[in-house]
Amino acid sequence: MNQDFLPLNGTDYVELYVGNAKQSALYYQYAFGFELIAYAGPETGVRDRASYVLKQDKIRLVLTSPLGPNHPIAEHIQRHGDGVKVLALWVDDAEKSWLETTSRGAESASAPEVIKDQFGEVKVASIVTYGETIHTFVERKNYSGVFLPGYRPRKSTYQPTGIGLKYIDHCVGNVELGQMNKWVDFYEKVMGFKLLLTFDDKDISTEYSALMSKVVSNGNGYIKFPINEPAAGKKKSQIEEYLEFYGGPGVQHMAIATDDICHTVSELRSRGVEFLEVPSSYYDDLLDRVGQIDEDLQPLKELNILVDRDDEGYLLQIFTKPVQDRPTLFFEIIQRKGAKSFGKGNFKALFEAIEREQELRGNL
Repeated sequence: MNQDFLPLNGTDYVELYVGNAKQSALYYQYAFGFELIAYAGPETGVRDRASYVLKQDKIRLVLTSPLGPNHPIAEHIQRHGDGVKVLALWVDDAEKSWLETTSRGAESASAPEVIKDQFGEVKVASIVTYGETIHTFVERKNYSGVFLPGYRPRKSTYQPTGIGLKYIDHCVGNVELGQMNKWVDFYEKVMGFKLLLTFDDKDISTEYSALMSKVVSNGNGYIKFPINEPAAGKKKSQIEEYLEFYGGPGVQHMAIATDDICHTVSELRSRGVEFLEVPSSYYDDLLDRVGQIDEDLQPLKELNILVDRDDEGYLLQIFTKPVQDRPTLFFEIIQRKGAKSFGKGNFKALFEAIEREQELRGNL
C-alpha cells in the first residue's frame, strides 16, 4: 500500500466569485437553507472585497464580490460570470500539502502563509488547477474562530430553515476537447488521486451530442472530481455551451448529499429553485431497470427525481437548472443508498433534458 502523500480530511469550503455577494447570500439562505455565519469586508478591515460565509451541516460556501471595477475578481466575473474560484481542501499540514504537490509539478497559486487573529492561526497555500480554478489547502487545527482570520461572525435577521443538505459529494469540472486526460493525469500524479470511473461517448450520448468523463478520487474517497470534455456530435454539446459561456474551463456543478431527497427537493421547489425535467415515461419501467427501492414511486415521479443502481446499491439524484443567467454552474442533489457511482443509467435522459434547455436558449 502506497502511503498517501496528500491526506485530505474533506472539503473545507467552496468560494464563488459573484457579481453581488450580498444578494447572492440571501438567495442561498432563502432557496437552499444556508445560514449566514461570517463576513469580511470594509467593516472588518478588508478594503477591496466583501465575502459572506454560509453554512449548512458540513458545507461552507463563501460568496465574494469586488468593491471596484479594476480588481482581479472583477475581471474574473467579467469573463466568467458567477462561478467557482476556490475548491478548498481541509488538511492537517498545508505547507507539506503544497510542497508535495508543487514538487510533483503543480503550479503554485500562493505560497504557504500563516494568517492570525485573536482566535489562533490558520495556514493556507494554493495550487492552480483547470481554468482559473484553484485548490487552497487549509490547516485549521490551531484555530477556534468562526471561519478564517479576518472574518467576523455575522448573522442574518432572516432565519432560514435548513433543508437537509449534508456535505459536498463531488464537484465536476468541464475542460476543453483533448484536455480531460491531462487533468486526470494531474490529479493522479500531482495529488495522488486514483481513477475511479470512466465514461465514454457510448455511455454519455444522445442523438445530437456526446461527452466523455473520468472520475478521480483521493485515497479515503472524501474528495471526488469528475472531469468532463466534449466529444464529437452532430450539434453543440452541453460542455461546449458551458465553455463558451464561462469563457473556458471551470466547475460545472456541485453535488450535495442529503439523507432525504424528497424532503430536500420539495423544499427547493417550494422556494423557487428550478430543475431539469425528464419525461414521465422515464418512470414507466423504472423499477424494471433499477429493481426494488425503499421509496414510493409516486413522490419521485412528482418531484422528477431519478434513480440508478450499481453493484453496491442505488442512488437518487436530480439536477437544478443553472443558478445564474449564463448556462454555467448548477447543483445536483444526491442521496446514496449504498451506490458509489454517479448515475450512469440516467445520463441519456438527463442530457436529453439539458438539450431541450439548450434548444430553448438557441444554443444547441
